[in-house]
Amino acid sequence: MVSYSKGPDTGLADETIGQVFRNTVARFAEREALVARHQGVRLTWAQLDERVEETARGLVGLGLGTADRIGLWSTNCVEWILVHMACARIGAVLVNVNPAYRAYELQFVLRKSGMKALFLWEKDSRSDYGSILAEACSGEKLPLQQAVYFGSESWDGMLANGRDVAPGSVEADDVTNIQYTSGTTGFPKGVLLTHRNLANNAIVISQGMHISERDRICVPVPLYHCFGSVAGTLLTLVTGATMILPSATFDPLATMQAIQDEKATTIYGVPTMFIAEMGHAEFGNFDFSSLRTGVMAGAPCPIEVMKRVVSEMHCPEMTIMYGQTETSPVITMSMTEDSLERRVSTVGKACPNTEVKIVSPSGETVPLGEQGELCTRGYLVMKGYDQEPEATKRAIDEDGWLHTGDLATMREGGYFRVTGRAKDMIIRGGENVYPREIEEFLHTHPKVADVQVVGLPDAKLGEVVAAWIRLKAPADESEIREFCKGKIAHYKIPQHFRFVEEFPMTVTGKIQKFRIREIEIKELGLDDAAKIQTA
Repeated sequence: MVSYSKGPDTGLADETIGQVFRNTVARFAEREALVARHQGVRLTWAQLDERVEETARGLVGLGLGTADRIGLWSTNCVEWILVHMACARIGAVLVNVNPAYRAYELQFVLRKSGMKALFLWEKDSRSDYGSILAEACSGEKLPLQQAVYFGSESWDGMLANGRDVAPGSVEADDVTNIQYTSGTTGFPKGVLLTHRNLANNAIVISQGMHISERDRICVPVPLYHCFGSVAGTLLTLVTGATMILPSATFDPLATMQAIQDEKATTIYGVPTMFIAEMGHAEFGNFDFSSLRTGVMAGAPCPIEVMKRVVSEMHCPEMTIMYGQTETSPVITMSMTEDSLERRVSTVGKACPNTEVKIVSPSGETVPLGEQGELCTRGYLVMKGYDQEPEATKRAIDEDGWLHTGDLATMREGGYFRVTGRAKDMIIRGGENVYPREIEEFLHTHPKVADVQVVGLPDAKLGEVVAAWIRLKAPADESEIREFCKGKIAHYKIPQHFRFVEEFPMTVTGKIQKFRIREIEIKELGLDDAAKIQTA
């Protein structure tokens, strides 16, 4: 028996996100659609529809329309949802921008995406976005034509000067979203995702969790990420469920308060979020009895964490999802009825309308139980990487199989277990970190001759970033760390630095990153964390 599985054929929706939204509004007009607790906003589906239409008209009034690229650089808020849905309605392409980006990263995305407009807050407790944008644009000729600041005259003026939205100009196979990801080749690549990709993936997730309009989904994960934008925003869109935003960025206390006060039935998070909630001093004071299900994704799930979430957070139907941005994002998923052992030791089975196989380096499908690269095929596969045909060809073969770069095995019954990564990616607390990008950045420091970045096991975050640096002039850790601050996202700044004269290499001169990792694990006493990661 070979490692191949296909989820059930359940039929595919052939509607745009805008059409799905209108259908949901028609069915559930007076039901609550969105609660943003930190903004004091509650909207029914009818009210949300009015706000989205107003925003869509505002975009058209700015001269934006079909296929234009519109950036959204924000933490979780009502305005995020409005711009997201308005872009889908007019046929524009939403470009998700990570709020943790600094000028170095923002400048790249502004140039690469070709976005005409960027929506953002002036500043919040974590970042001065206006200043970062000014720095990114300084001395650079970029396609960006206008920046619209939420809560300001530019936002209000846009809404006041709206124009009619042209109907019927958007198709299901049109690109609606660009989300940035990257591999070992350096800078991020823009993943082109269509209405069909995203709407159908949201439907698949909702079916796996048995979500209906009666559910109330607490979403503390970021909306710029595929987890939040698909399993969060779009899942409520296809079901009529209520979306609850507890705070702008993750806050364990605000999340627990939202679950209790809003009687949430569903909770999302990466493992570190659940660990933070259950480790909070106030954890025992909250009533979680309304919870039924949820999703833990973004990083390997420790079995003890899952056991506690199921028992202490009243989530008997907690599920695990696996996927990547290039697959809209979910490929496999555990079922609510799966045993706890299956939910923590595997990433579930192939989702409906999805093929999954495990292949050897030569491309042959491997026997059951044998490790190889996980590949997937179906509606969920991205349209490609933006303006990168060669990278697209490397990722998607002639038969339509997307090669994930993840190593996995398949069990009896079609359950998959991810065993490692062929790609050199680090997952730190649910955030994807790409060593080559950090290496490229650190190379811009005048005293750095060479650098190698690896991921190290961490009991709390799953993995953390470590950098080995070869210097060409004297420098210390504090100087390098200070150089990083404010220029790259905080989660990309290495937690561990080591200054070396040379790197471990093969006889042919290739750097052995696995040896760097092994040395650090031994030197830092991380054997126990490494065992947890590979258990």
